Amino acid sequence: MEKKSSATLLRIFISSTDKDGHQPLYESLVFKARDAGLAGATAIKGTLGYGSSSIIHSYKFWEVTEKVPVVVEIIDQRAKVESFYNSIKPILEKMRYGCLVLCEDIDVLFHKTGEKSRV
Repeated sequence: MEKKSSATLLRIFISSTDKDGHQPLYESLVFKARDAGLAGATAIKGTLGYGSSSIIHSYKFWEVTEKVPVVVEIIDQRAKVESFYNSIKPILEKMRYGCLVLCEDIDVLFHKTGEKSRV
């Protein structure tokens, strides 16, 4: 197997109801990552999960407020990821409820770039 390149993955576990001001935190993190010039970011909505509270959160169609786990994954070179993490750490520290942040080195096996959007 040929290794194309190495990168760093920042993975942030939060809830869909967490906020950064009036904006959903997952949305804020993705936009901040783009504004910081990081290679890529994705917010992944979970269907079931629990954290340090041990309370199970899941999607139920009858719930008025959907509180489900969200994982934000951000990929770039280690120095850029660490710099970005340091810039968002104060936001995470102010959160009322918990979160978990992981950072790991990854091997990028395949990467095909698309055309940049003008939007």
